[in-house]
Amino acid sequence: MSDATVLRTPSPAVAGGTDSGFAAAFYGLIVRDLRVLRRNLGEFLGRTLMQPFLFVFVFTYVFPKIGQGFTGPSGETFATILVPGLIAVAIVFTGIMAVGLPLSIEFGATKEIEDRLMAPLPVWAVAVEKVVFAAGQSLLAGLCVFPLVYFIPATPVSVHVSNWPLLIAVMFLACILSGSLGLVLGTVVRPEKIGLMFAIIVVPLTFLGCVYYPWATLDPVRWLQMLVLLNPLVYLCEGFRAALTPALPHMPTWAFLGAAALACVVLLWSGIRLFYRRVIT
Repeated sequence: MSDATVLRTPSPAVAGGTDSGFAAAFYGLIVRDLRVLRRNLGEFLGRTLMQPFLFVFVFTYVFPKIGQGFTGPSGETFATILVPGLIAVAIVFTGIMAVGLPLSIEFGATKEIEDRLMAPLPVWAVAVEKVVFAAGQSLLAGLCVFPLVYFIPATPVSVHVSNWPLLIAVMFLACILSGSLGLVLGTVVRPEKIGLMFAIIVVPLTFLGCVYYPWATLDPVRWLQMLVLLNPLVYLCEGFRAALTPALPHMPTWAFLGAAALACVVLLWSGIRLFYRRVIT
């Protein structure tokens, strides 16, 4: 039997079951994760808010105060340029932290993943639940950035929602992409390699993700402009720029939405397959 066939086959616990039973089991896993999150709420808020807070504080408050502020190609403040990238980074990092790190540990010494697999759900649904729960955390993380960039910067921030449907679409894709990326990393990276993951994956993902500059401004470095297109974070940053700071240069809507949607499909599909393979081994 092929992997694809097994992934579509429900576990014996749900074979012949009802949709309501599936939904109840899926909801039960969500509730379990919510209770764990509530017990660790302080840790969640710390890892969610610390990085965007430090970026906003240093680059948009301290630097202008000491005369080292940055401006964009048309005179925009660096705070305005930074906002879309900060939202994208907060969402992606939260997804990695919410799925990748716990899943790596669950597959490792604790073997907690075995408890989850006892739920009356097919294996793929257990993986999807993790992505859905991480997406909810990522959404909260992205929303938390807005008050930071409105109250902390020492220079004006020109950010407004120019297109609500576009913002909602980009936010949805960003949250699903972050959870799917966390699922992939959590199934691939061993617990003892977590530090290496941040060094060779997460850090380059951020610095080459057009967080601090629009993609179009890389035109003088053409080879790099083409290379960063492999980074899914680029399309999220460009999407938030189009929705929040349309005056800044950004990719066409069809380009970043299409690429982000494709990245979601590829990462989610890859994550489920990798999750299944780790389970059966």
